[in-house]
Amino acid sequence: MKYLVVGLGNIGAEYAETRHNIGFKVLDALAAASDTSFLSGRYGSTATLRHRGHIVTLLKPSTYMNLSGKAVRYWMQELKIERQNVLVVVDDIALPFGELRMRSKGGAGGHNGLKNIAELLGSEDYPRMRFGIGGDFSRGHQVDYVLGEWSAEEREKMPERLKLFGDAILSFVAVGMERTMNLFNKK
Repeated sequence: MKYLVVGLGNIGAEYAETRHNIGFKVLDALAAASDTSFLSGRYGSTATLRHRGHIVTLLKPSTYMNLSGKAVRYWMQELKIERQNVLVVVDDIALPFGELRMRSKGGAGGHNGLKNIAELLGSEDYPRMRFGIGGDFSRGHQVDYVLGEWSAEEREKMPERLKLFGDAILSFVAVGMERTMNLFNKK
């Protein structure tokens, strides 16, 4: 069986260490742990790994966050992957730093990348994994916060959180969404 795991983020060095790019960071860590690397392609960079007999394509869209759906739709069609075998990794300001929340479907929660994916797929019925980035910003400064860099404390805790999220992705591939949600949500 084939899977597509999409990490949302923005391309460019100025975004690399920002909270909004956690999707890229999670996929980079999983690729490194799996001894694979990304290659540039149409609408994004991809890396491929095998896990328990399954082929997993990791995708970091090059379309910028607000147009992520274009890359997701293209790679789903290109690789012939069903919607239930797509997992989108995204930042979430409503969750405390590092908290993991998986859902098999749901709303965008104000996230423009998720909105665009739902719009282009014609449905909000696709798996997603949210990485909590916290919401420690004053009113009117949300954009500055999500496009801001991690605090020293967050950077210190990042390796263990990235490993947890990588483990959750591999669990999704191996045992499915329901069991993975039971194992990993709120860890």
